[in-house]
Amino acid sequence: MVLKLEEFKVEDAPKSVYYIPNFISTEDEEIITSKVYGAPKPKWTCLKNRRLQDYGGIPHRNGIIPEQIPLWLVTYMDRVSDLNVFQPSRANHCLVNEYLPGQGIMPHLDGPIFFPTVTTITCGSHTMLEFLREEEGERYFICKLLLEPRSLVILKDDMYKKYLHTIEERIVDTVDESCVNLNATGHKLGDILERGTRVSLTIRNVPKVLRLSLFNIKIK
Repeated sequence: MVLKLEEFKVEDAPKSVYYIPNFISTEDEEIITSKVYGAPKPKWTCLKNRRLQDYGGIPHRNGIIPEQIPLWLVTYMDRVSDLNVFQPSRANHCLVNEYLPGQGIMPHLDGPIFFPTVTTITCGSHTMLEFLREEEGERYFICKLLLEPRSLVILKDDMYKKYLHTIEERIVDTVDESCVNLNATGHKLGDILERGTRVSLTIRNVPKVLRLSLFNIKIK
């Protein structure tokens, strides 16, 4: 089935947000979480407020030295790429984040290292993704998105380049009028949602790929 991306545009958000509920199945979700938690312990990088896994190489300002991506993950990266969100290229990097209840991420921009579109698949628990505008050292709340399990969110244009995005460190979220994709979710105003453990796949394209490849480096 070929999805028409424009059918999933969130009209009440600044340019441009696309939200696709049930982008993956419950079976896909189980595969993803089992593979993530089946990874060897050294694959995890532990930060203060979450832990993560990096696939495809570690991006930096000079580009990325490509690393081989496991086939199970390529399946979902290809599914995102087939939406033509990285034209004329395809996804070549994925960051897997684990958020426990009460964990989040500070307001930030993803920056010019990546193609100016970011896509994220959510597994396990929901979360609230919030957007801020920064002007003259002050930050102003813009809106938020309810990201449900098995959904895909796509951010581009101003929502990638201009607005900071963040996940507040909460255990419980309340659905209110600032949730601009509410009509595309299975929830209503006033719902109180308790967070569980969330695993997210942030799938992107790094345009600058360095010639040195780790595919052919033999580890002795």
